[in-house]
Amino acid sequence: MNDLHGILFAYRSNPHLRELTQPRNTCSVPFGGRYRLIDFMLSNMVNAGITDIGLIVHESYQSLLDHVGSGKDWDLSRKHGGLRILPPFSFAEQNGEYRGALEALSSVSSYLQNIRQEYVILAGGDVIVNLPVSDVFQHHLDSGADITAVCTSRSTGSDPRETIYCTVGANGLITDAAVHPNQPEGCECLQIYIMSKSLLMSLVEHCASHGVTSFSRGVLQGMAHTLRISPYLFQGYAARTHSVRQYFEKSMDLLDPAVRADLFDPRLPIRTKDQSNPSTYYGPDAAAVDSLVADGCIIEGEVDHSILFRGVRVAKGAKVSHCVLMQGSYVGENSTLSYVIGDKNVRVRSNRTLMGHSTYPLAIPKNTEI
Repeated sequence: MNDLHGILFAYRSNPHLRELTQPRNTCSVPFGGRYRLIDFMLSNMVNAGITDIGLIVHESYQSLLDHVGSGKDWDLSRKHGGLRILPPFSFAEQNGEYRGALEALSSVSSYLQNIRQEYVILAGGDVIVNLPVSDVFQHHLDSGADITAVCTSRSTGSDPRETIYCTVGANGLITDAAVHPNQPEGCECLQIYIMSKSLLMSLVEHCASHGVTSFSRGVLQGMAHTLRISPYLFQGYAARTHSVRQYFEKSMDLLDPAVRADLFDPRLPIRTKDQSNPSTYYGPDAAAVDSLVADGCIIEGEVDHSILFRGVRVAKGAKVSHCVLMQGSYVGENSTLSYVIGDKNVRVRSNRTLMGHSTYPLAIPKNTEI
């Protein structure tokens, strides 16, 4: 698909994710045992044949740069095009992060002008979805719409106050958008859009000159009656994580085989950074039930209904239940963990008991020793 260019927004560090976004931005939060949130939309674009992708960053993106690197693991390390990191050089005099997607696009306007493709897909880098971007693009071409917005009629479990909902009129086009309402209204917008490069440039210029920073308010609300905005209703699994609780819930969703089959379709693989870890070792007294365990782990205790990332060690006599333990975490002998999210390299010494709840999981910051 040589006529579509990808733009990923990876500039936000969601404060509601608390301990998970202290050392990183939202898009580089680990998810699913071996992935980062950025992997999903990045892979979706690559699976559609997109070879040029711009990644807009702002603050706390060192972890993200370490993960994506040159884009080699996504076949985006190229002499011409490929993956381009777009830091906020022209925005350096401002304080705080971008106030919206249009402000972020305005800051990289010189990059947008040099896009070789006729069409552009815009997406947040924190959407957990396996989206057939080729089908969305074909829908856009067939509909003759100015903008195609990917929506879902299935609830993603997101907080309505952090979500955008679209109203579809009798003509099949989006007529209005409810931005962060108290209650859901219409179909949920995944904030993934396809449009022509020329329209994008005119929108960025118009909104910049009128002080409009938000795409949802400036375009979905402000131009719904002047532009043809067509919804693409996606029926598969999609999620966003706006809080620690939602991150825990969406992680636990992966223990459902139907969700895994939907999200990790081998025909549309989700790629990530290769680490070539050895196989996981299970001791003679180990037990792992209804769990996802990545490569390189050492399991000598009991693991139940949990997700373990690469290199996690569970010592003898330790019990881990309903937990998410990220890379390099260690649980000492005879310790008990329940409803705990342990960030990278967390060490829990022997004979400790840590307990959260399904509605308020206990999140432990990166490199913490307990």
